[in-house]
Amino acid sequence: MVKEVQGDLQKTEEETPELPAEEIVEEQPPVEQPVEAVPTEEEEEAKPKRKKEEEEIVEERTYTVPLSRALVRPPKKRAPRAIQLLKIFITKHMKLEMKVSEEEEEEELPQLIISQEVNQKIWGRGIEKPPRKIRVRAAKDKDGNVTVYLAEAA
Repeated sequence: MVKEVQGDLQKTEEETPELPAEEIVEEQPPVEQPVEAVPTEEEEEAKPKRKKEEEEIVEERTYTVPLSRALVRPPKKRAPRAIQLLKIFITKHMKLEMKVSEEEEEEELPQLIISQEVNQKIWGRGIEKPPRKIRVRAAKDKDGNVTVYLAEAA
């Protein structure tokens, strides 16, 4: 039976017409993915640690941010307005520098980073019903970046 199969293959190869040299396309062998080596303990120590572990917190404060002014807006714009109010409040109280002139654009300006927990807390009840106030913890690192976290319930 094996001989018959091989014979059929030889017949099919003989029956196929030869293509001109331009139309012959050679099949490329599959590209093998490089295997990742498991780093040793020495290599892991040499790598820079994660950003969160690397940050040095210079200043940390806890605030209760009033968001009741967001309720003045139309219902479908309240949660986005609450986020804006939070950004304005933290920028003002943590003295976050904003860009003033075009010369400073080249330099890296401090950023305001709102954690996912805070965002979920504000948007938790939908776009129409943000909380009236929220308790947050603002931490400023050595680069001037401010990160806003949800304050732990005490």
